[in-house]
Amino acid sequence: MDITLSPCTGLNGVISMNGDKSISHRALMLGAISRGVTNITNLSTSEDVHSTENCIRDLGVKVTKREGITSVHGVGLHGFIKPDVMLNAGNSGTTMRLMSGLLIGQNFDSVITGDESLCKRPMGRIIEPLKRMGASILATNNNYAPLRIHGAPVFPMFYTLPMASAQVKSCILLAALYAEGLTRIKEPLSSRNHTELMLADFGIKLERRSHLISIQGGQQPIAFAITIPGDVSSASFFIAAATLVPNSTVTIKDVGLNQTRIGFIRVLQRMGAQIDINPAITNQKELLGDVTVRSSELRSTTITAENIPSMIDELPVFAVVASQAKGITTVKGAGELRVKESDRLRAITENLRQMGIEINELEDGFIIHGPQLLKGAHIDSFNDHRMAMAFSIAALIAQDVTTIHNAECVSISMPEFFQIIDSLISKDQ
Repeated sequence: MDITLSPCTGLNGVISMNGDKSISHRALMLGAISRGVTNITNLSTSEDVHSTENCIRDLGVKVTKREGITSVHGVGLHGFIKPDVMLNAGNSGTTMRLMSGLLIGQNFDSVITGDESLCKRPMGRIIEPLKRMGASILATNNNYAPLRIHGAPVFPMFYTLPMASAQVKSCILLAALYAEGLTRIKEPLSSRNHTELMLADFGIKLERRSHLISIQGGQQPIAFAITIPGDVSSASFFIAAATLVPNSTVTIKDVGLNQTRIGFIRVLQRMGAQIDINPAITNQKELLGDVTVRSSELRSTTITAENIPSMIDELPVFAVVASQAKGITTVKGAGELRVKESDRLRAITENLRQMGIEINELEDGFIIHGPQLLKGAHIDSFNDHRMAMAFSIAALIAQDVTTIHNAECVSISMPEFFQIIDSLISKDQ
């Protein structure tokens, strides 16, 4: 499916986001191994989260839906049954990496695979620590799916992450629930802490001191009710759009404000963006609230490795923003983008150049002088949802029309993306 977008003169309105994808994955998985029924409100409708839901169903977990609430009927730590089919993570790296942490502690063998794109993404980063915990995992070239996992006793360990990765950290934390003893994980930099917060919500005791996390194995999660905040990564595209398109004021309701996820917002504020944050008062560990964004003139900035974990998903649209900021914007320490759904650094470079932007691609980032004029173009999404969405935002401020090829990939994270854009564009334009 190709989508053609024209420049617009203003975006205005109040919108809400689909449930946070990262939190939704974890709610389904922890609900599956809990004791009792976990009721989830505002579960993400993304294809990635459907993949996680399908995996836990294939492991014998009952999932029901009624009046906007998804109920996961937990089977306990050791209640999964041997699946009759290969588990399919689709395009979701989160599904594959976190589910692998749960599967190594089962008393049966299993295979988890994904689509063509996911089977090209590195899994050695979880295979190595899981093997240290006693797992037997066979993978293509020791690095790629499908993963053939032999259930076995799990051993505790002390592990230093070689890179800041919420997925690797979460995989080990979930595996540690099956270990007899204390597992400790040391991070080089803080990454998303959704797993730690949700483990606590499910009654799991863990300790965090600076970058060191400790968790005792054998603890049984207990079900509870969860309301998923709006996805801040999805919201970031509309935050960028309202900042860049003249005469815009957009409010995003009930969006997640977890401090490990709002690096993009903080960086835009540093660049001069008019962004107001109004936190809601709730009893949830995950913060949420309303974000209001107005058109702004931006100045350049420098992004270093310390900034990357809190804005890793937003870097494609940040590159679009940087092209409109006055001065030289530099991003370094983002080599992880090379092994996402696409080589995002290469994809960013090719598509910005296609739209007339001069960009210097680095091995772990990029340099952009701004502001530069964006020109309408034909854009390759690389079947990467974040590339399709980022360059849809670029299209709104480009000269002439822009066509996004294979734009259907937005459904991986946000099926409603184009409808929301349309709702914000004034009908008299």
